[in-house]
Amino acid sequence: MPQTAFAARADQGFAAAQYLLASAYANGQGAPQNYAEAAKWARLAADQGSAIAQYYLGLAYGNGQGVSQDFVQSYMWFEVSAARGYKDAIQGRDAAAKQMTDTQIEEAQKLARDWKPTAKPPSLLLR
Repeated sequence: MPQTAFAARADQGFAAAQYLLASAYANGQGAPQNYAEAAKWARLAADQGSAIAQYYLGLAYGNGQGVSQDFVQSYMWFEVSAARGYKDAIQGRDAAAKQMTDTQIEEAQKLARDWKPTAKPPSLLLR
């Protein structure tokens, strides 16, 4: 793991730091470029409800960067991000839909409707 100011916080489960670490890996800034690591850290943040991390996962799945290309997952993450107010996700969702069948779109919409945050953010209380 890179020695960044936010790497320790990311490891402790803070979604904002996890997304920053994902971005560092994706862009090769402060960490070696590694799309698989970027997707891993973005997923951890997305699971806590980070709309920007969800948007990033939509891009990653749509482009097959760090994950297998999967337009159903791409659409789903864009939809979840858009529902959380990240407006750029609407364009991503619509672009993914152009690559999908109606059945795939329905599946992605169901996944998005059923999505719930799975990870609890860490406590801000010091121990």
